[in-house]
Amino acid sequence: MRVKAKTQRLWLVVGAMTALGGAGALALTALGDKATYFYAPSDLAGKPMPTQAIRLGGMVERGSLMKSGHTVHFTVTDNARTWPVTYEGILPDLFREGQGVIAEGRIDPVSRVFTADTVLAKHDEKYMPPEVAGSMRKVEGKVT
Repeated sequence: MRVKAKTQRLWLVVGAMTALGGAGALALTALGDKATYFYAPSDLAGKPMPTQAIRLGGMVERGSLMKSGHTVHFTVTDNARTWPVTYEGILPDLFREGQGVIAEGRIDPVSRVFTADTVLAKHDEKYMPPEVAGSMRKVEGKVT
């Protein structure tokens, strides 16, 4: 009788692990097409251009902001490299040169300009998106 209880528990654990693994695989498959990867300008330099939508983060380089109607051109920097960005639309109120930004969109493989669909600006002087802060520290050699 004792062997039977152990066998039942073993099958229960195996079944639960299989169910969890299946649920995880389904979740990853469902999110795989929706996932947006984060890059800093240094991450893109000298590498093949991603074809899927990505997030480009860093600081808006001072002196790089140019507006023409609803089209905005600016450069994102991580203090080591820069990347040109084009955005058509209304920018967030807190968007400024020298401030943190994350732009979501795609890189044109020919012109190598990042075309943003969405631009997110930081919300106060102390906050920086964790991905941007991590990339900036990584470039500056401060990551331990």
